[in-house]
Amino acid sequence: MKKALINPLTFLALLHDVTVASLAWFAAYLLRFNFAIPAEHVQHMVQSIVWVVPLQGTVFISYGLYRGMWRFASVLDLKRIIFAVGSAAVLVAALLLMLSTNVSIPRSVLILDPLLLMLMMGGSRFTYRAWREHQLYGSTLKQGAPVIILGAGEAAIALVKDLARSTQWQVVGLLDDDKSMLGREVLGVKVIGTLHNLADVHQRYDAQHVIIAMPSAHHQKRRQAMELANQLGLEVLTVPAIDDLMSGKVSISQIRRVDVEDLLGRDTVQLDNLGLHDLIAGHAVLVSGAGGSIGSELCRQIVKFKPSALVCLDISEYALYQLEQELSGLKVPTKLLYMTGDVKNSSRVKALLQQYQPTVVFHAAAYKHVPLMENGNVWEALSNNVLGTHTLAQACVEAGVAKFVLISTDKAVNPTNVMGATKRLAEMVCQGLQHQALPIKNGTSTKFIIVRFGNVLGRSGSVIPKFREQIAQGGPVTITHPDITRYFMSIPEAAQLVMQAGLMGNGGEIFVLDMGEPVKIAALAADMIRLSGLQVDDIKIEYVGLRPGEKLYEELLADDEHTMQTPHEKLRIASARPVDHLWVSKLLGWINGVQSANESHIKNELKFWVEEYTPQHQTSAETLILLDAPITLH
Repeated sequence: MKKALINPLTFLALLHDVTVASLAWFAAYLLRFNFAIPAEHVQHMVQSIVWVVPLQGTVFISYGLYRGMWRFASVLDLKRIIFAVGSAAVLVAALLLMLSTNVSIPRSVLILDPLLLMLMMGGSRFTYRAWREHQLYGSTLKQGAPVIILGAGEAAIALVKDLARSTQWQVVGLLDDDKSMLGREVLGVKVIGTLHNLADVHQRYDAQHVIIAMPSAHHQKRRQAMELANQLGLEVLTVPAIDDLMSGKVSISQIRRVDVEDLLGRDTVQLDNLGLHDLIAGHAVLVSGAGGSIGSELCRQIVKFKPSALVCLDISEYALYQLEQELSGLKVPTKLLYMTGDVKNSSRVKALLQQYQPTVVFHAAAYKHVPLMENGNVWEALSNNVLGTHTLAQACVEAGVAKFVLISTDKAVNPTNVMGATKRLAEMVCQGLQHQALPIKNGTSTKFIIVRFGNVLGRSGSVIPKFREQIAQGGPVTITHPDITRYFMSIPEAAQLVMQAGLMGNGGEIFVLDMGEPVKIAALAADMIRLSGLQVDDIKIEYVGLRPGEKLYEELLADDEHTMQTPHEKLRIASARPVDHLWVSKLLGWINGVQSANESHIKNELKFWVEEYTPQHQTSAETLILLDAPITLH
């Protein structure tokens, strides 16, 4: 406290409170005697004020009343004043009882003095704050653009409070569907209607902007609000996501334009945090493909559960560098390791598993781009997605890894492209190894868990960044087919559900994530155009035809599969055709034997390993020929 008292402003604040304490003591006597204090009590008042006020000042200092700034006086400061004044009142009364003095102080004065003192000290601080804010913001407040806030919850209240200091915005009203809020005021701003009154409020106040302040509301509610505003041609802004607000990454006032991810937003995933803590905390975890979209998000989610070590494995040095730059800023007890390596390199993955002994391995490394893998890279897709999966998975069995979680894709279902077929083979490799895995560590064997899901928002190679770039350039926006549809989920949601499936899996299951409703890509492009502040007619949309291996729609289940429910509402288990380790051995022999073969030949024989695989342009006649053709096993 000595350092604080060196500040001249602190002296002024203390001098103010001592003066106020003297005035409160005098006012208490005035009120007690109806403004006519008897002479003998005047003498007692003067004699007592000499020791009462210094005592109160000492208590004020001890309670830290002079650490803050009056300009930012808050409820916390008021609480400190109440506790300090209350404590001082108790001390004054106690000293009067313990000390025998000739000074007589009426009991009503002992009650009135602290009440008056609290009022004066608190009132001074908040009056000063109001005056300072008026000086800084009051003269220019009305120059801000009128804006309507959708929502009247805690986020909206915090936003109104922050925007009150802004020269850019003038909040004209709040809209909320909770009718019990109608007519109420939030920091001087009224709740003037429901969301359906937006058109009337927009015209009344000539507001061209709305801010959606409902970060914790159901995503359908937020989408409804966005669509209402878009229909009126308003510029729609929103507050940060609830996870970012709670983590402290951003503040409520960091509003931004609504993006397509908000339109496709989904409800928060409910995780078994206790179970994931038991699975991850204090154990080593390895993530392959850690530099990719899903792999990097898995790393972000995993470190929250404080593993002893997180091994981030990727073949791309640059991707690992980017991940290292991000995670290095986190203050976590986890040992973060960034390892370059190819999952097809048996000696490398065995050495890493032997050195770090991970309990769980998340395998996200894969070639995923459908057109690129369709022509010119067919065997490379087989090598990376199938042989790479087998190499890492087999090493996990030998190292005694408890769980191996394969990140699969909806394109593995009834595949029409090489990439999807190779991911289906990777699933089958894990199923075959599950039958082969023998108890080798603590009496248990490696449990292989497969997680299948569709597109994720913002993934590298996703259609959304491509559309965003095309709109910024003035178009055209290119879409392969007017009827093409896709499932979408956010990267954090996908990563969280992968972890949840890894926790729940007992070995051999194929978990299918609830992807919600499929989205028409043409409608998605139209939404993105509108969100950019343009009309759909302003940007040309061109249909360029399906790309090699591309399907009109994706499926999460093959024709001969059905699902079973799990305790988690967003996870189901697909019952797929089983395979054994002998089948896996033959598959590996075939892949190694066709390395130098013609790609058409590889695709023809691929049909025999993935029965549901149907190349996109293959005719029924070609199918009959293939079924009669002999297959070469190596």
